[in-house]
Amino acid sequence: MDRSYRQPGVVLTDHRFSVPLDHARPDGEHIELYAREAVATGKDPETLPWLLYLEGGPGFGARRFTGRQAWLERALAEYRVLLLDQRGTGRSTPANRQTLPLRGTPEQQAEYLAHFRADSIVRDAEAIRPGLTGAPWTVLGQSFGGFCTTHYLSTAPEGLTAALITGGLPSLTATADEVYAAAYPRMERKNRAHYARYPMDVERARRIAAHLVERPAELPGGHRLTAEAFQSLGILLGTGDGSHQLHYLLEDAFVPTPSGPALADAFLEQVQGLLSFAAHPLYALLHEPIYAQDPAAPTAWAAERVRAGHPGFDAGKTLAGDGPLLFTGETIHPWHFTADPALAPLRETAELLAARTGWEPLYDPDRLAANEVPVAAAIYHDDLYVDTAHSLHTAASVRGLRTWVTDEFEHDGVRAGGPRVLDRLLALVRDDV
Repeated sequence: MDRSYRQPGVVLTDHRFSVPLDHARPDGEHIELYAREAVATGKDPETLPWLLYLEGGPGFGARRFTGRQAWLERALAEYRVLLLDQRGTGRSTPANRQTLPLRGTPEQQAEYLAHFRADSIVRDAEAIRPGLTGAPWTVLGQSFGGFCTTHYLSTAPEGLTAALITGGLPSLTATADEVYAAAYPRMERKNRAHYARYPMDVERARRIAAHLVERPAELPGGHRLTAEAFQSLGILLGTGDGSHQLHYLLEDAFVPTPSGPALADAFLEQVQGLLSFAAHPLYALLHEPIYAQDPAAPTAWAAERVRAGHPGFDAGKTLAGDGPLLFTGETIHPWHFTADPALAPLRETAELLAARTGWEPLYDPDRLAANEVPVAAAIYHDDLYVDTAHSLHTAASVRGLRTWVTDEFEHDGVRAGGPRVLDRLLALVRDDV
């Protein structure tokens, strides 16, 4: 039974749905989806059109708002909003180290997870839409949610009134190798910009990495902090205040002890929160499969292989010289599945996904070239997570798509910019600007 309750300025209703695990086998196994409906207090939901929100990721449930936070304030002015936990995330049949053993062997787990990409997520949306509304709806896709929205336009545009994409226009054809070949130079630019702002962090980062090379640390919960794991804190550099967060983290890394300088408990506690995949293991497991479109080609740890061609990201080589340590971000490596206790039990499953072939193409360039759905996309000028050049090429390939290219925000612009970002996209799809 759907249950409603209130927060300041909004009425929330829980919804649960049963959908096929494999939509090609509708009579087979089903899984449960969860979504939270939000309607502004005082509005009649039956008079409002629906807006479906698809969160970034993969692996993150829909954001848990309190009241009318961020872009939700603008959306509630005219929409009935559905915040969907995509399959495997949040309350939608979660997939993690605790639940996946219920599937059986690593081979069976990998086969199960092959049904958790954008194609299945969009078919989930189309499966639940008729029971909520007999009409098409507007979709707002953030980051990976934008990848899903682009797939939606490729396969089920009849379900859409409009499509709004923030930081999530994918390349229609790039392989995982090509995605990461573009990513490493972008990461290096973000590192250079950080060190230009905070030159004192060059020595701080080198000192921490050198310490970890000699004495890897154990984080609360058992996570093994190596120099490589420390480098992955560069994922912060893709958010609006991430460079500042990284700076503050580095400046308090060491404390004096009777045995000499040691990494501070407070530092290790913060790093644990930033690096653990306990809350979103699908981000690690499916990060490269979301780019897989060639049925004959495995992703085969693309980020790790491509990194070998960028020696500036090799901590050992960096420390042997006098250059700045380069942080990584938005990349998943085999060592993640040995260092993180939340991922370690899933290491064999991850290896099988990396070796898997038979992935189907996710986008239909011909159908997108003939698109008739109003589409607007916010593209961030030097987005760490999604290559700007790839996004602009896709934007030119989708008929009628209108862009807002800005350097006012980083990848999290829809959160940082709140109502203003959504307002701009709505104006674009309505041809008001």
